[in-house]
Parts: sequence; structure tokens; C-alpha cells
Amino acid sequence: SEKLLLYDTVQSELEEKIRRLEEDRHSIDITSELWNDELQSRKKRKDPFSPDKKKPVFSLTFPRPYIVYMLQDLDILEDWTTIRKAMATLGPHRVKSEPPVKLEKHLHSARSEEGRLYYDGEWYGRGQTICIDKKDECPTSAIITTINHDEVWFKRPDGSKSKLYISQLQKGKYSIKHNHN
Repeated sequence: SEKLLLYDTVQSELEEKIRRLEEDRHSIDITSELWNDELQSRKKRKDPFSPDKKKPVFSLTFPRPYIVYMLQDLDILEDWTTIRKAMATLGPHRVKSEPPVKLEKHLHSARSEEGRLYYDGEWYGRGQTICIDKKDECPTSAIITTINHDEVWFKRPDGSKSKLYISQLQKGKYSIKHNHN
């Protein structure tokens, strides 16, 4: 979020500088006298007795239809900004093209409140021993170490630490129950 905010700030400053440069470019009047003087001074440097060397003129022909788009840099930046904002609203998970997945409903009620976990009608707290069950795997015993607003950290008997997202509990990917040993 801070990264996006910084990115948008830098981008808006850049766009503002470009706008000012565009305004300056349109407001500056290069008089033809200065331009002509410069061209005449260049011509004077040439030797009047030497024959002019003419460069051959190349003409390029393009097969029809040939279209040249004349876009201003500001137009391109505005379009680019619009596209970036649209991509940002889609979120990072939308970038991947995945087959359409049916919307998963929350099968189980799970939430965290004041450092405790409420899951399927029971409260779980830090230091409690639980049994974690994942589909197609053997149940595992663990001790809850931390409960955040969106995840539960636990320690396995072998000393390794892992986390479970509350959304995984809601979707039924994992289930937990009190382990009364």
C-alpha cells in the first residue's frame, strides 16, 4: 500500500512536470529571425566555389493501408495511468489467467477476537493443544503460539512452527479441534 502510494505520488509529480513542459513549449515563441540567422550563418561557412553535394533522396513506399498515429506524450501517460489504476483495482491475484473457479462459500465459522480464535462454536487460545486435520493427511497435534486477525501460528511436537490462515479454516481446507490428552 505504501509502495503504491509512493508510486502514484511520483507518477503525479512526473505528470505535472510534463504538463508544465508542454505549456512552456507551446508558450515559447521561437522567432523566425533567430532561426533564419542561424541558417544563414551556416550557409556562410560553406565554400561558395565548391559544388553542392546533393544527397540521394530515398522514398519509402508502404503497402496500403498504412496509418500513422500521432499521439502526444501526455495522452500516452494519461492512458497508461488509467490502465495502471484499472489493474490495481483488479488486484494481484487477477493477473494470472486461471480457469473460472466456483465461488467457495465459507463452510465453517472462524474468526479471531482479542487474541483468541472462535472456530465452529468453540474458543481456542494461546498455549492450547489442538489437533489439526487436513484432507487426505493424518491429523497432527500442535500448540497454538499466536493468533492474529487473519492467521494462527502453532508449534508442532518436532519443534517446527507453521501457520494456518483463518480463511483456510473457513473454507474447510483445514479443521481443528481441542486435543484432550
